[in-house]
Amino acid sequence: MPVVSKFYGIVIRMLFLRQWTAHFHAIYGEAELVVGIAPVRILQGEAPLRVRRMVVEWATAHQAELLEAWERLALARAPLPIAPLI
Repeated sequence: MPVVSKFYGIVIRMLFLRQWTAHFHAIYGEAELVVGIAPVRILQGEAPLRVRRMVVEWATAHQAELLEAWERLALARAPLPIAPLI
């Protein structure tokens, strides 16, 4: 899974699966979240509340870029990096 961003120990990866809606994976240590992009929402997984809030904040701020990354993956192209949460 390509890495699209990293911040505060959180790694954002994206893997295109045609049967899934646009989403990404947020990995923090042993915790992993699957996060929908449109709308931004946690679809599955567990992580500390602080991590969940940061991931949702970041995804909301970069929703258009995340959708573009998803579309690039659908065309078998590498996603572009997305700025981290500051």
